[in-house]
Amino acid sequence: MTQIAVTIDTETYPDVFLLVARICDSDLTFIFEISPYRNDSESLYMFLCWLRDNHARCYGFNLLGFDGPLIHMFMQMGGKTTARTLYEKAQAIIESQDEDEFAHMVRPTDRPFEWVCLYRLHHFNNRARSTSLKMLEFVMRMDNIQDLPFKVGSSLDRDQIAQLRAYCVHDVKATELFRVKSKEMIKLREQLGVKYNRDFLNHDDVKIGSAIFEIALEHAGVHLYDFGSKGRTPRQTRRASICLGDVVLPHIRFEQPEFTRVLEWLKSQTITETKGIFEDVIARVNGFDFVFGLGGIHGSVESEIIESDDEYVVESIDVSSYYPNLAIVNRFYPEHLGDMFCDVYQELYEQRKKTVKGSPENAALKLALNGTFGKSNDMFSPFYDPALMLKITINGQLLLCMLAEQLMKVPTLQIKMINTDGIEYRVRRDYVSHSNQICEWWQSFTRLTLEGARYKRLFVINVNNYLGEFEDGKIKRKGAFEYNLGFHQNHGVLLVAKVAEKYLINDAPVRETVEQWPDIMDFMCRTKVPRSGRLTIEKDGEHQQIQNITRYYVAKGGGHLFKWLPPLKGKTEWRKFAIESGWGVQVCNDISDAGELPVDFDYYVNEIEKLTLGMT
Repeated sequence: MTQIAVTIDTETYPDVFLLVARICDSDLTFIFEISPYRNDSESLYMFLCWLRDNHARCYGFNLLGFDGPLIHMFMQMGGKTTARTLYEKAQAIIESQDEDEFAHMVRPTDRPFEWVCLYRLHHFNNRARSTSLKMLEFVMRMDNIQDLPFKVGSSLDRDQIAQLRAYCVHDVKATELFRVKSKEMIKLREQLGVKYNRDFLNHDDVKIGSAIFEIALEHAGVHLYDFGSKGRTPRQTRRASICLGDVVLPHIRFEQPEFTRVLEWLKSQTITETKGIFEDVIARVNGFDFVFGLGGIHGSVESEIIESDDEYVVESIDVSSYYPNLAIVNRFYPEHLGDMFCDVYQELYEQRKKTVKGSPENAALKLALNGTFGKSNDMFSPFYDPALMLKITINGQLLLCMLAEQLMKVPTLQIKMINTDGIEYRVRRDYVSHSNQICEWWQSFTRLTLEGARYKRLFVINVNNYLGEFEDGKIKRKGAFEYNLGFHQNHGVLLVAKVAEKYLINDAPVRETVEQWPDIMDFMCRTKVPRSGRLTIEKDGEHQQIQNITRYYVAKGGGHLFKWLPPLKGKTEWRKFAIESGWGVQVCNDISDAGELPVDFDYYVNEIEKLTLGMT
């Protein structure tokens, strides 16, 4: 029997509570309202009981953090509650999020039916990846992008509630579309749940990796948690201070004075926290800056085209599973877990090599290998030991510098980029065997494995922004050249990166390509103003306030966008900032407005030319 699945969203105001539920993969939608004009409390309670009794699965964008606790409270009260009570609960949830995000969390055993929270599934609860459903509407290229129509806390009349119902239905459609786009992630978690007999449905990738590693360690007899009066607490190694001289591998040596200076400086440091220890740590060797950082090393030439030709080749070398293998071969482990940690780590690595790429087993083991490193600096994890994190990142950078130092001895060889786990360099063809010998020496010295590829061309702006074409035709995009982006990233003006690539790789004419581009969505920009501010469009002396998250394209004869932010402390004037200064825009939160004004191709051509300046 097919499990019943629904997508749910709620809206809360002092005088109205809405819950909209859409049966997945259908157009069947239920709208429940509690307000002075309508009271669906009884039918809503019966509907939720029906979901419970049929062991349904419920999807929501922020189901664990917001909608779920409201549903749980409503059911606990037998459906006998008011919109005001639910609104006060919603405000309590919001106010607690900065201090204790788990304050209103409902335990899995207390949930009336199965919940899947897409927000946590995609790791949006991480600050670096945080995004909203409104931004996802832009990313998913929905025909309509709708922001909350009324200020939170407002009292709404009958007509306004009707608008709110339409808005909530729209949000459910957006959530359902996001669920469909997340199907492969959900399927993987279902498969892993069967394999490991554990619920992974609300786990992001890092949490899955950590959990699989935990399972493997527990099977090996390693105890990860202590149990006492406070319940289950993770075993950890907390350190008042860390002497980096004890972290650095003793066999690391340099010939270059600059590398030696950094090495000795690191070994002399004793730290009490990891944040900020690598500020302004740079070694300049042969005119190239090696910049050290907590997460890894980086460095690059700037504004340069690097090509393979009859005389020279451009090589790329990367260390295979660098951070996991650093721990494995050097026996780095959290002190409280012992060196069995490394044995299990290696076992998982060997298992993954034997699995089929693309299989659930392969994906799970990849997550276990890569996700565990980050948990070594997570104060809530049983892998927490900041010394482990530092052993991996510091030695990873120093060992890569040892490789770079020896490569720079090769006649004609020039380092072009270094970044975390790899190096790009250009060398004359008759010295390739010499550089290969150095790579073989380094592999023997470190017991790590290098993987190589050869670029046809490399277009470098800096270490964070470059476009590479490999000899086999594959393309590597980074930063401003990337257009296959994650859901949390800015998908605005993708046309610029797409046409820049065609121009650089295929020698396509920029203006002609832009003017003939078939997908209007690739021209779209977006802007976001916080709820405390406002967004206006001005044209012909008229000013109109528009929704704070807005989609637009640059258009001939368009209005001018301005962002308004509240006055600074002690001031009274609102602050006004131009968006796309000097250019007109056509707002099209409703995509049917996209053809009202012609695209201003000059803007897009200008942006592409700025990106590719000096790249031909």
